[in-house]
Formats: sequence, C-alpha cells, structure tokens
Amino acid sequence: MTGHPAARPRRGRRRPATGPWLFTARAAAARRDGASLEAVLFDRDGTLVADVPYNGDPARVQLMPSAREAVDAVRAVGIPVGVVSNQSGVARGLLTRRQVEAVQRQVEALLGPFEVWAVCPHGPDDGCGCRKPAPGLVLAACEHLGVRAARTAVIGDIGSDVAAARAAGARGVLVPTAVTRPEEVGTAEEAAPDLLTAVRQLLRGVGRSGEHAGGAGSAGGAGSAGAGGRRTPPAERTPGGTR
Repeated sequence: MTGHPAARPRRGRRRPATGPWLFTARAAAARRDGASLEAVLFDRDGTLVADVPYNGDPARVQLMPSAREAVDAVRAVGIPVGVVSNQSGVARGLLTRRQVEAVQRQVEALLGPFEVWAVCPHGPDDGCGCRKPAPGLVLAACEHLGVRAARTAVIGDIGSDVAAARAAGARGVLVPTAVTRPEEVGTAEEAAPDLLTAVRQLLRGVGRSGEHAGGAGSAGGAGSAGAGGRRTPPAERTPGGTR
C-alpha cells in the first residue's frame, strides 16, 4: 500500500463476513412520497476523490474534477447524499477502521457532510453481501435514509458500481476515468463524461424539494434505460484490483 510500505496482508483463517460499516454523522432524512429521486449515492475512490490504492492517509485525498459542484447541486434541491465504498484494504490487513474514518473525515472537510457512509471492509473471497457488485451497500444506505432503492441513484466509475445499483433496483450512472474498461463503458445503461454532468442528468426535471417536475429521466423510470432495454454491466474488476 502506498504510504504504508511496512503493511502486510493478513494470513491465516478468514473470519466469517459480517455486514457493512455504517457511518451516520447526520440524521436520516424523511422519505418524500411522490418524489422521483429520493437520494444520490456516490462511489468514493475514482468518483469523488482520486483513486489512491488502499489509501489511509488523509493528506493524499484529492477531489475529482467537479466533485464539489456535483455534490452541492444535489444538496441544493434537498436530496440527501451518501457514499458507498468498497475498502478491501481492511480485509487485506492494509487499512484499519481508524484510517478509513480519517480519510472519510477529510473527504467531508472538502465536500461537506454526507448523511450516510456505507463501507464494505471485506475482500473478494469473503462471501459478503455488501461488496460491490452485490447490492448490500446500496440497500443499507437506502434503509438508513428511509428511501426507496428504486428512487435512488448511484454514481460510480467502474462496472461494479453500476452493477450494484442494478442489483439493488436503483439507477446507476457511470462516469468513466482512465481505469474504466472500454467494455464497462460500452455496456453501461447510462453514462456521463464527468460528475457534474451525471448529476445534472439525474436532476433534470426535479424541483428544489426533490419532487419530479415532469419529463423523462426520473430515477428508476423509463428514462434510465436505453431503447434496447436493460443490459448487465461487468460485475467486477479483474483480480489484483485495489477495491
């Protein structure tokens, strides 16, 4: 792990996987019946902040382009925001919970507070239900917020982010970066060139209090799928990936 050269993966028998870590510094928002978009959940690494493999150092946190503007735009219309993040460095023995929390605090220092953080601390072979592309992180965040997954959007930079959204019944938007595979872009149901554009797509037709103001593109609605129907994005990055 960069910044922690002495860290080594844990060895020996794995413990059974438990649920995700939930960090909820803010009170859950009340569900708005009739709203087309009830929450927006962001991936962390590669979406909100630059992807530094197994980062436990707050000093290395750097915002992605338009991250602040994008998050502020969602908040401005009264829609709660959260983060859903795989952190397999914990299972690999490269990160501690304290380090994960320290990085989260730095992200919030730069972007403001999020209503919920749902974090998977497990590795690819732990058999949990929360590691993306499984739906557990999305469902846990929605449960805390008191919102429906079908009216929640997830924004991420790789196929497992949008696959997790689809598995949960949410709307997924891919914002590709240099590490996004071409096939992930090609099979994404919905994509945007940058984070702010992704948010603007989601907020199209949404009023200030989150209600739908008419038109296509509501979360979970017909505007989220192309004319060819829903397609399943690749489920996971190749072995050796850092998340």
